[in-house]
Amino acid sequence: MPPATPRRRPRPRRLLSLSAAAMTVLALTGGATAAGAAEQADAAGQSARSAAPRDVMLVGNGQGGTVSFIDPRTFENLGSFNTVPDLDQRIREMDPIERIGYETVNSIQGYRKLVDDMAMSPDGRTLYVSRGVLSDAVAFDIASGTMLWRYETEGFKADHAALSEDGSKFIVSATTADKAEVINTATGKLHTEFATGTYPHANDYSPDGSILYNSSIGITSMPKGLNGLKGKRQVVAVDADTFKPLRTYDFEYGIRPAVFTADNKTMYAQLSYLNGFVEYDLDRGEIKRTVEMPFSDKAAKMRADDYPQNSAHHGMAMNTAESKLCMAGTIDDYVAIVSRPGLETDGYVHYDTDALPYWTATSPDGKHCFVSLSNKNEVSVVDYATAKEVARIPTGHFPQRERPGKLTAEALEALDPSDG
Repeated sequence: MPPATPRRRPRPRRLLSLSAAAMTVLALTGGATAAGAAEQADAAGQSARSAAPRDVMLVGNGQGGTVSFIDPRTFENLGSFNTVPDLDQRIREMDPIERIGYETVNSIQGYRKLVDDMAMSPDGRTLYVSRGVLSDAVAFDIASGTMLWRYETEGFKADHAALSEDGSKFIVSATTADKAEVINTATGKLHTEFATGTYPHANDYSPDGSILYNSSIGITSMPKGLNGLKGKRQVVAVDADTFKPLRTYDFEYGIRPAVFTADNKTMYAQLSYLNGFVEYDLDRGEIKRTVEMPFSDKAAKMRADDYPQNSAHHGMAMNTAESKLCMAGTIDDYVAIVSRPGLETDGYVHYDTDALPYWTATSPDGKHCFVSLSNKNEVSVVDYATAKEVARIPTGHFPQRERPGKLTAEALEALDPSDG
């Protein structure tokens, strides 16, 4: 049985109404005037709103079109935000070519993905979203619910994204255009772009922020037997300031989720069709070790062409000490905690058949791995130290991408109280 779901604490739409706050302060001060109490309450409210933003985990609910916000300490779902308030309008305004692209992407993927990736601004106020099949990126002021800008990406699918450390650039893979587009977050305009391999996927900053790695997966709709025709499967490393190419690494198979060590010397990556992962030497440009993980009974009977978007395993994270890896065994319905440098498996958390663990991310404190169970509409929280599940959290429809972020008190108050 999974751990008990954390109970949501009742949360009002606003911290306190002015009148309620005034009454509270009046009672506590035992004789202060109503005007004085109101002034103190207003000051308290201003203080709360100006406090440093809190840590959160963002969960993108791909099919639901929402983002859930999770407290990474209590594992409470704090509420959600609708990222597609303009969905009907967006579909209605598509020209015939755009509509054909929209329907084709939905058909190939097997469902409509409205949230592919997202990030919060460093000040905890603005949410940036790559909206998948809508082929755009948008920015929202969460407190007011206002869409600040919308940028239409090239091609028919906006994919994985990354936000620069200073929050000034939002990088989105334009999947069918074989490029990554760098958006100025202040204006919502294109800053620059750079060429990638075929079907660019992930965008990952190195831990020191000096390099941006873009990984491509090749044409996933083609069968494994035609792997040689899937296009260029590459990791393209670019300078994080200029976005000029530094080095390109070529692979036989598509590069799925990956993590990079702080010294920029090693990448751990999952590859298309591989039921495991590789350790890759970034200096020498070669695979050092390949680790094959066990198949579940169900997965052992599957054809490679039936893996979801060619992925046997799709989800990799690393703790802040760089001593543990967290691997989502997508077709196997488990997550594994693996120690490095030896790459021995510490333990597994097994889920129901077809739960579809489809992404992993490390909590802000570096102690827990958050695992998206896409078909369960839940997130599993696993302790890196014990390799045990410690919480199960309800989310919206088809959670996948997870990202750590910050959230202001004012933005928190504005969230919809639903799980997503």
